[in-house]
Order: sequence, then structure tokens, then C-alpha cells
Amino acid sequence: MWQEFKKFAFKGNVMDLAVGVIIGAAFGKIVTSLVADIITPLVGLLLGGINITHLQIQVGNAIVKYGSFLQTIVDFLIVAFSIFMFIRFFNKLKRKQETEEKQEEPKPSREEELLAEIRDVLKQGIQRETDK
Repeated sequence: MWQEFKKFAFKGNVMDLAVGVIIGAAFGKIVTSLVADIITPLVGLLLGGINITHLQIQVGNAIVKYGSFLQTIVDFLIVAFSIFMFIRFFNKLKRKQETEEKQEEPKPSREEELLAEIRDVLKQGIQRETDK
């Protein structure tokens, strides 16, 4: 069972997933800081200093904090948009790199050039025979 677990745990996909989770967590912290420290205050300024996180309504003995919920939705949208832009940026880089690789066709080797010449000579000889 231990051998089977090691085989599973150290597969490339599992390790890639672990790296992705760690990077995702770090990226999440960056985006959280972006939202909390930069975007939310700017949105608050645009809205005249309104802070929606404190909005709530009391229903009987329960307090419904809908402002906090709305802020969480805004945070999610900002995070989703940030990830979208991040992935879009890397996809553009990847496409550009693939295009550059496709444009650089390898120069044929000397052997390939000789074989192409032999092929052309043989084609010409066959063409002459059929013309007779």
C-alpha cells in the first residue's frame, strides 16, 4: 500500500496540482490585497464614501448582513476578472511564441538538399521518357 501511495503522490499531475494550489493561494493573497487595499477604497470614493459592508437588516432576533454578502460578491467578481486577465495575458504570450516557432522553419540539411536534387533529376528523366 505504501508503494502504491508513493506512486500516486509523486506522479507528475499530482505535483503539478500541488504547485498550482500553492501559486493559487499566493495569487489569492495578492488579489485580496488589491481588492481590500486599492479597489474597495477607490470604489468607496466614487460612491461618496459609502461602505456597503456594514449594511444590515434586523429580522426578529436575526441580523442579516447583506452588505457583507454584497461585498463578497464584488470581491469574487474582481478576483474572477483578475484571473481572467492573467490567463488571457499568458495565452497571448503562448500564441505569440507558437507563431514565432512556426515561422522559423528549419533549414534543410545538406543530405536533404542532395536528395531533393536527385528527386528533381529523376522527375525530369521520367518526364522526358513520357514526352517521347
